[in-house]
Amino acid sequence: MKRFFTSLVLLCALVSQKALGESAGGLVLPPLPPSILRTAPPLPPPAGPAIRVRTVQELYRAAEVVPPGGTILLANGHYVLPRRLDIHTDRVTLRGESGRRELVVLDGGPHQLGELLAIRQCSGVTIADLTVQNVRWNGIKLDTDSGVHQVTIHNCIIHNVWQRGVKGVRIPKTIPRPRDCRIQWCLFYNDRAKSYADDPADTPENFRGNYIGGIDVMFPQNWVISDNVFYGIQGRTRSGRGAIFLWHEAENCIVERNVIVDCDVGIALGNSFKPDDVATHAIGVIARNNFVVRCPESGIVADFTRDCLIAHNTIFDPDNRLDRLIRLVHDNPGLVVANNLLVGPPVRNESPSEIRFLTNVVLAGDPGAFADPMRGELHLTKSLESVVNGGSVLPQVSEDFDGQARDDHPDVGADEYQVPP
Repeated sequence: MKRFFTSLVLLCALVSQKALGESAGGLVLPPLPPSILRTAPPLPPPAGPAIRVRTVQELYRAAEVVPPGGTILLANGHYVLPRRLDIHTDRVTLRGESGRRELVVLDGGPHQLGELLAIRQCSGVTIADLTVQNVRWNGIKLDTDSGVHQVTIHNCIIHNVWQRGVKGVRIPKTIPRPRDCRIQWCLFYNDRAKSYADDPADTPENFRGNYIGGIDVMFPQNWVISDNVFYGIQGRTRSGRGAIFLWHEAENCIVERNVIVDCDVGIALGNSFKPDDVATHAIGVIARNNFVVRCPESGIVADFTRDCLIAHNTIFDPDNRLDRLIRLVHDNPGLVVANNLLVGPPVRNESPSEIRFLTNVVLAGDPGAFADPMRGELHLTKSLESVVNGGSVLPQVSEDFDGQARDDHPDVGADEYQVPP
């Protein structure tokens, strides 16, 4: 069954690759295996009133008049936006009508937009089946300081955004935390490392061209970030922020089944900068079943957390320059680090807290047991004695990267090894 699924995904990806080359946006997929560029489940047909859009002018007009619960359907095309597009109505869906995210391109490059798409003063919004590209600062901005909740970003491409692909801002204590959002089945990638020309606000005097990340959210509550791919999110000197970065009292969030390749930081639960009015950066956050490859600053980092879980991740970086496949720094009470498979240096623990470590496996070099590790494909291709059936049972991780059930003797890492038929 897995072989059939892989062949099907390969076929779909090849078709998608052809479409990308022919699309108005001229997108080209990064050099990743088709098996990790998985096909997203389609959204159901619109349930409420729908507005069909074919031009930029129609798009802005639709955003103003769409009723609560309505859908804006974008025809395939290349939409050059002259200014930020705001969604400010509850339960609105903005989606590509064809379901082909690479064929509906919202482009901020010609007008050098700082922000392209924003959601403010509303809840229940869905953004799906489209591409956001060429933006100086924020590709999709959640103005969470205005009261934004239950946003879903589904099957989108976030391409060449030079500060944050998705940004949730700092909120005052009087505003409820942004809750119950989902970012899923998206592809975040940049064609190259950031340069000074991409973002005039990022200068030699402040961030030296390294103020860049994929998802950066403050104060999220009950978020799920799953099944996404991140590739090449890099600062000018390879000292950028996380592909996934949760901080400022992020609470009860789940980060799972993501693939992160050649980004500066993979998953960051917190940051060494903690304002005095922020007690903890991450509380009860779970990072599980992720593939992480070559993130030189840190594969996964926990920094000022409480009661978090880092479990069943596979991290491949034999030559990591800072010995930081998993890094633990500052206070992390209640942290559990379990069943992670590290190819490269062991866990780097700089935290004074009492941390629980369970059956993590460290391999010093590439064991030749992964499908295509240099390109992010970390499924096991053979049984490894210390890995297969070598993990501890965790109630919070009952399935693997592919949704396959884990038994009473789980494998270490994100993938449960399947014996070839």
